[in-house]
Amino acid sequence: KAKQKHVNTLGVPLDETSMEIIDRYKNGEKLLPFISEQKYNKAIKEIFKLAGITRKVVVLNSLTLEEEIVPINTIASSHMCRRNLVGNLYQRLPDPAIIGSITGHSPTSRAFSRYRTIENEIKKSAIDQLNLKR
Repeated sequence: KAKQKHVNTLGVPLDETSMEIIDRYKNGEKLLPFISEQKYNKAIKEIFKLAGITRKVVVLNSLTLEEEIVPINTIASSHMCRRNLVGNLYQRLPDPAIIGSITGHSPTSRAFSRYRTIENEIKKSAIDQLNLKR
């Protein structure tokens, strides 16, 4: 990750599915085929549609500032997927240091903190952990 003056290299363990994808392209010049950001986001929308992830969601129209109801697949993007990854990780492992190291965020990052909400189930689990120690 090199958006600013310093370069930060991330190391993330890969699961079996990720390794299978990498193995498909191991004989190429690049690790994976290049795809532009626009085509990447368009492909994500299509994957959502093919997977049947089309539930309706409320979004704010940036031009009219009115709420609109749209299928989630029409607004899906890589950024949405990244936020979803952070949220899913927090449901299983509420440790900002580990999650930040996977996503490339500092645990004190304001952007990182906006990616997540502390779900009631996580709060209940924390309380239950206290009760177990009595």
